[in-house]
Amino acid sequence: MEYIREGFIGAIQLIASLDADMMEIILLSLFVSGTAVLIAVVSGIPLGVLLGTHDFPGKGAILRVIYTLMSMPPVICGLFVFLILMRRGPLGQYQLNYTPTAMVIVQTLLVVPIVVGLTYNLVRDRAPIVHKLGLTLGGGRFSNLRLLIYETRFGLVAALVSGFGRAISEVGAVMIVGGNITGKTRVMTTYIAELKTMGDYSRAIAIGLTLLTISFIVNAVLYNLQRREDK
Repeated sequence: MEYIREGFIGAIQLIASLDADMMEIILLSLFVSGTAVLIAVVSGIPLGVLLGTHDFPGKGAILRVIYTLMSMPPVICGLFVFLILMRRGPLGQYQLNYTPTAMVIVQTLLVVPIVVGLTYNLVRDRAPIVHKLGLTLGGGRFSNLRLLIYETRFGLVAALVSGFGRAISEVGAVMIVGGNITGKTRVMTTYIAELKTMGDYSRAIAIGLTLLTISFIVNAVLYNLQRREDK
């Protein structure tokens, strides 16, 4: 067990020293996942609200696709994006494979269905009540929409937190499209996998503890939001 103790001691020392290489990897991880979640806010929430408040032909098929994508294995998503972005692919001319942009794309594809699906379920349950309340108050369509967003705000934030948790913990998809290139596309999850293979347990534990801390904070926010919504 001595090597485990030494690994943890070395990890604590690395974290305390704010190791430059570690900080670069952590910041890139947060940037990629944060950007993916931001795109999910802009695209996923409006689509989820639309699906939750309107009925139209083909809605059932769209929901089935969304639910399927919510549980899609990340490596399949990574392979799909890689084939699209490879040199002989439809978007090969942009040379995006093995760049942070490709990692943002693949994480966005993983996060958006989660945000859409959770938003849809949330809005579907609340929309009738909010609509009746809006009619009672004499509000118009836009006012009712604002009221709906306000009444579901904690649930919407919880959906985004869930999406961020999915993105920041992803390994397979970002490995496929990013390649874990030093100083360019290396993020926390792919770095841990490499460090384990190299036997650098101190640095692997340091990155792991950092990722675990971030996950704890994200889930703590989600827990507090759910408690506030239940009150």
